[in-house]
Amino acid sequence: MLGSKAWSLKNVDGPSPFELAMMVLSLVSVVIVLTITFGRLDAETNKVLLYIDSAICMVFMSNFFVGLFKARSKTYYLQHHWIDFIASIPAIEPLRFARIFQILRVIRLIRMSRSLLIPLLRQRKQTTLASLLVAMILILAAASVLILLVESAEPNANIQTAEQAIWWALVTISTVGYGDFYPVTTVGHIIGGLVIISGVSFFGVISGYMASVFVAPDEQERNEAQEAQEAHKAEINTKLELALERMEQNQQQMLKEITTLRNQLNQRK
Repeated sequence: MLGSKAWSLKNVDGPSPFELAMMVLSLVSVVIVLTITFGRLDAETNKVLLYIDSAICMVFMSNFFVGLFKARSKTYYLQHHWIDFIASIPAIEPLRFARIFQILRVIRLIRMSRSLLIPLLRQRKQTTLASLLVAMILILAAASVLILLVESAEPNANIQTAEQAIWWALVTISTVGYGDFYPVTTVGHIIGGLVIISGVSFFGVISGYMASVFVAPDEQERNEAQEAQEAHKAEINTKLELALERMEQNQQQMLKEITTLRNQLNQRK
């Protein structure tokens, strides 16, 4: 009994990169809801936070339906993940606190896992993609909120609404720089510089990821060919062992028949 328990704990899989990403976004979303509920922010800043939370809800909803599509048993998936669907509904603040259960579930997986780093290293592509998703949302959220808080207090600023702040953050992180909205304060310039640096690094990682996507099939084909070759060798070895075993059995049977014939000949003499 003890051996089976140790085996089951040893083979528990850790949380996937996307599960960890959803946990981080759930935590961010809960913080946003608490800020909107108890914080004393102006209307435009609250609107930015609502936009960000709605975007996170769309990510949650997409993740839920992707998991439902991939699940072998739809009923089992719905029974164990219905709370994720409820927590993904935007614009209903009481339901957003249901994301705490998602955070607790992933924390439980982390505690059961013997190592958190090994599953992430084994799934490098998913880890990169999940990290890019979380980084993009966090950078856009922080940049739009900070630039609005800094620039809205300046009379000559042209970033005054939530939509303008989000558009500026999106344009700046993409390093396009249309120039229709721009910071006028020193702190705003510092924030803009940090967003530009983050954007350059962000799209550099995306370029590397896309390159790995095109290179990975060749490596996968080599791995599959090597696995097929090893499987073929194992099959040949198995057939040889079976053939040798049959030869030994036939040899023993022949020896028995020879012995029997000799005994019969001796009896006739």
